[in-house]
Formats: sequence, structure tokens, C-alpha cells
Amino acid sequence: MKIAIVSVHELSSDLLAIARELSSSHRVTVYTRRDSADRKPRAKVATGVTIEYLEAGPALRLAENAVMPHISDFSARLRERWGKDRPDVIHAHSLSGGLAAVAAVDGLNVPIVQTFHGKSSIRTRSGERDQAARARLERAIGRRANAVVAVCAGEAGDLIRLGVPRRNIAVVPHGVDVERFRRQGPSAARGDRARLLHVGHIRPGGGADIAIRALDGIPGADLLIAGGPRPDAPEAERDLERLTLLAKELGVEDRVTLLGHVPHTGMAKLMRGADIVLTLPAAAPNGKVALEAMACGVPVIASGVGAHLDSVVDGVTGLLVRPQDPAALARRTRALLGDLTRRTALGFAGADRAGSRYSMERIGRELVRVYENVTGRARPVELEEAEAA
Repeated sequence: MKIAIVSVHELSSDLLAIARELSSSHRVTVYTRRDSADRKPRAKVATGVTIEYLEAGPALRLAENAVMPHISDFSARLRERWGKDRPDVIHAHSLSGGLAAVAAVDGLNVPIVQTFHGKSSIRTRSGERDQAARARLERAIGRRANAVVAVCAGEAGDLIRLGVPRRNIAVVPHGVDVERFRRQGPSAARGDRARLLHVGHIRPGGGADIAIRALDGIPGADLLIAGGPRPDAPEAERDLERLTLLAKELGVEDRVTLLGHVPHTGMAKLMRGADIVLTLPAAAPNGKVALEAMACGVPVIASGVGAHLDSVVDGVTGLLVRPQDPAALARRTRALLGDLTRRTALGFAGADRAGSRYSMERIGRELVRVYENVTGRARPVELEEAEAA
């Protein structure tokens, strides 16, 4: 099967990992916007995986909203490519990818699979006018697509409320690279004190401030905060300064270390060096951090929202806490730090669940099943089936 993956805004390492997994039995072409003048128009990143960098707007990294004015150009380039080499199925990612794919495929009779990645307008924190406009676009794309992939049960519910037909929704969760994120491997150097690691963006709502506020109630523990924009991003200093001031205000600055942006290649080593990994966002569309910590065999405490409700079985593969509740976080963290046997049990159970349910191999198989369904090569995938898997 010839699979076209469309991601206009950005090309994540996770999307490339899925493309590589799919390429074991299929030919995969990834289409994304050329965001650097140094990029060549085409790159082969693995056997069976080609990336096409299409000209659409300036060759610069742009936020998704800034990409929108260039969607028509991107779509025209897609249509040129597909007119010469028509794919069997198109998998569009995020709102911008869906807009481009729908416009480009008109008249070509190629099925479209859409993933919004939990960025549904129902969850959007933007202004009311922007939210309404996004909802209209998402509803139109969701109804036009032959299938819509939700990354968790919560997102599936959001899509149904948005107006996407239930019969067209399949739940296929975010996957984890279990070769990179595993129990065995080097771990970051550390001292004798208990180490907590919070991973995630450091903007308001990311949960880093909740971890700092909880630290006052967790004596004898150090907190490392990994996350944030790249050092050259304009907002980097502002967010780091806000968290630094909060730690000083609470008197825990000597136990808080802000690591800033940590490359994904170094995250497994950092996680294995922690006693507990914290991931505390107000919204968790894919639950990636929790999955990676679980795969490393490190106990995770996660906010009870979004994909965490699917992946973290409370008290079995990790712990869930109410979002934005530092007191509850402090209580559960203190108890877990004082119980090595329980930490070990959670770590083993988490690693087992991550490897058996969320491996890229399994996620790839589930996506292929969706593709085969929309191309008429397999029986339909029902939401209830996907949720029970």
C-alpha cells in the first residue's frame, strides 16, 4: 500500500517513528512544509520512507496559525505530486494537514484518514471567535474524512460532540519507542537525595509550577524540571524566570533545577535516573511523557486527564492525581517515595503495559487496519473495538 502522510506544520520524531514502522510492509511518503533554506526538496530517511519538503511560504519555522495563509500553496504542491503518483490512502495530521489534504485530493478518489492529535476546538484555550472558527473547520474535515483517529477515549468523545460520526472514529493511541525507552540502559548521575523529574512544557498549564508548589510538602527531595522551548526561542527566558521566582518565593530554590530544553535523544537516560517521573499538564492529549517513563520502568505520577486516563492505571501502572492540586500531589509523592516495594511494582507493571499496549509495532498494526478499512480491504473498525483493545 502507498501511504501518504501529511503534516504541514511540523514533523515530529514520533510521526517519523510511525512512518518507519509502517514502511516494513508499505511504501510511505511524508509531506511537510519546507521550513529551512538548507533543506533539500526530498530526503530518504529509511528504507521505504521518503520525506518531501514542499515550498509553501517562507523557509522558516512557523507556528500553526502562521502556516494557515500558506495552506493553499501547500495543497497545490500536494496535488501536483499526487496527480503523478497517486497514493492508496492519505493520513493527515492536525488541522493544517487536514485542510491541505482535503483540498488536494478533490477529484482523485483517495480516502483520507485524519488525526487532530487532541487539539480539538473543544479543548482550545484561544478566544471565542478563534475557537468557533476552528470548530467549524474541524467539523468539516471530520465529516469529510473517511476515518478520524482519536488518540484516547476522551478525544473520541470530543469528536463525537463536535459532530464527527461515531462510526468513522477509531481510537489508536500514541505509541512509545520501546527500543529507546526501556528499563535497561544508562541513567543520569545523581546524589543520595530522592529525585523527582517533571517533564513537559513550562508554560502555564504545563504543570511545572504545580510540581514546584508541591515540593514544599516533600522534604528531602530534589526536583528536576525538563522542558521548555529551545534556548533561542523568544519566550524561553520569560517562562524560566517565572518558575525561578516561584521557587524562591516558596523557599525551595535550592532543591529545584531547571534543565530547560532537553533533546529527546537524552530523555530516557534522564528518566532512568529519577525515583519518580511527574507529568502534570492541565490537558494531556497524547500522554507521551507518561508512556516513556512507564517504558523505562520508572514510576509515574500523572494528572488525571486526557490520555493519562487510558494509559496510567491508577495504583497499578502509576498514580493519577487531580490536576492543579499541589497538596494532593505532595501527599501521593511522599507516600510513594517512602515505599520502595510499591515503586518497584509500579515500575515493572508500567513497563509491561507500555511494551504490550503502546509499542510502535502495535500502533502501526492498528493504523494499517484503519487504512485497510477505508480502502475497502478489511472489515470496519468500530470505536467500541478500538477502546476494548
